[in-house]
Amino acid sequence: MGLSVLIVDDDFINRTLLKSILRKYTGEISEMVEAENGSDALDKLKVNGNIDIILLDIIMPILNGIDFLKIFRGNSSFNDVPVIVLSTDDTRKGEVLDLGANDFLRKPIKGDELFKKIIQWTA
Repeated sequence: MGLSVLIVDDDFINRTLLKSILRKYTGEISEMVEAENGSDALDKLKVNGNIDIILLDIIMPILNGIDFLKIFRGNSSFNDVPVIVLSTDDTRKGEVLDLGANDFLRKPIKGDELFKKIIQWTA
């Protein structure tokens, strides 16, 4: 059985690109769930408890990636779910790692690099 990935990004094009990258690994990735912001992601996590990893943007409306991490890591039932932050803003790397993100990748995302990180954190 493959992994279930939650893609959290307010930009439809970015979500579509990530899904396209992940489709290349259909043997390993079985489900992709999309959320438009951190609040939407929290709602999706409540109804879909089988998420194996989260790909998280930082800059989003309503609830950004920083605030999402604070809430998400404050909930003990989610502490084992790895989060990879994807952003163009390298200056926030230390902050997101301090808040509980497992890893950080700079946009634009390279498929092989992303997949290696997914395997690293879900193995």
